[in-house]
Amino acid sequence: MRAVDELDEAIVAVLQADARATNRDLAARVGVSPSTSLERVRSLRQRGIITGYRAEVDLAALGRPVEAMISVRLRPQSRAVMYGFREFVLSLPETIDVFVVTGREDILIHVATRDTRELQNFVLDRLTRRREIADLVTSVIFDHARKPVIEPMR
Repeated sequence: MRAVDELDEAIVAVLQADARATNRDLAARVGVSPSTSLERVRSLRQRGIITGYRAEVDLAALGRPVEAMISVRLRPQSRAVMYGFREFVLSLPETIDVFVVTGREDILIHVATRDTRELQNFVLDRLTRRREIADLVTSVIFDHARKPVIEPMR
């Protein structure tokens, strides 16, 4: 059984592209009545398919033009160490995203800073002082793109 039908998919696509769309506009764009649209959006939220609404920001415009991905290998390998480190990193203002991954590394951290000096200070003063870090590699991001709408898999 599919978690969503075609109408749900259309509603999710519109809201991903414009989370500020009014219910009336949303209904018109997907071809249903406003009451149907409202009921479907409520259902999508209750089922955990829509998890929130956010404003996307331009990091450079906020004074944080230098982005990097930091790959971290942790020791010892344990759930407590991994998730404890994840929570620590999430508490830092430079952090944008944290990914717990498989492979050579355990954690990928997406950060944004004002300049390369601040990035260096973040790595040396905040991360390398942590005893659970066995290894880390920092890669500066030259450019990245994100799909504005996650399309359904068919």
